[in-house]
Amino acid sequence: MQWTNQLAGQLNWSGDISNREEKQRVADQVAGKVKDKDVIGIGSGSTAFLALQAIAERVNVEGLDVKGIPTSKEAEINCAVLGLATTTLIDSRPDWGFDGADEVDGDRRLIKGRGGAMLREKLVMASAEKTYILADKSKMVERLGEKFAVPIEVDARAIHLVETGLGNLSSVKRVEMRMAEKKDGPVITEGGNIILDVTFEDIPADAESTLKAMPGVVETGLFIGYPVEILTV
Repeated sequence: MQWTNQLAGQLNWSGDISNREEKQRVADQVAGKVKDKDVIGIGSGSTAFLALQAIAERVNVEGLDVKGIPTSKEAEINCAVLGLATTTLIDSRPDWGFDGADEVDGDRRLIKGRGGAMLREKLVMASAEKTYILADKSKMVERLGEKFAVPIEVDARAIHLVETGLGNLSSVKRVEMRMAEKKDGPVITEGGNIILDVTFEDIPADAESTLKAMPGVVETGLFIGYPVEILTV
């Protein structure tokens, strides 16, 4: 039996999608890569949202047997609305995946995390042989950290400890707790933690290992060294 209420048939996305025409072309590119029997990592972000719809249309029209592994509750709900079967990393390994990014540099290093799903996104990305990063030209940067702060997912009990540790790093300019817009208090991540947005003067090569060595840091928004291919137009 299927749910028939309004929310059961409503895609979840908040706000307008900037550069929509350009993002749609990238989304259509990745939808063209789907094959029967694929298990696909389903990422987050506006371009990934468009790609998910394009993939679901192919699956439904062509009768493909495809499963997705969502990296966020938002993606999980949208898969259900679109009729795309889902599975988990416990049951299946993704053949490939797709995801968005906040920044992409010339060495295919990424900053991600505006959706608060860094841990799930990294687990799926690390499990897949390849992840297509869907990025319009506005996401391409010469220097990582040029436009965005680096999100740091932190256990709430460790916010003072982690902020103190960050203050000891010469490359850190500013640390801010990310606050929610439609709830009181901070943004809560997919893993139930909070986010510190950290602005760097320059991101050192060992930044991720330095950050993750701090007790209380669960994950970072630095995605470096993963098997990714950038799709853009």
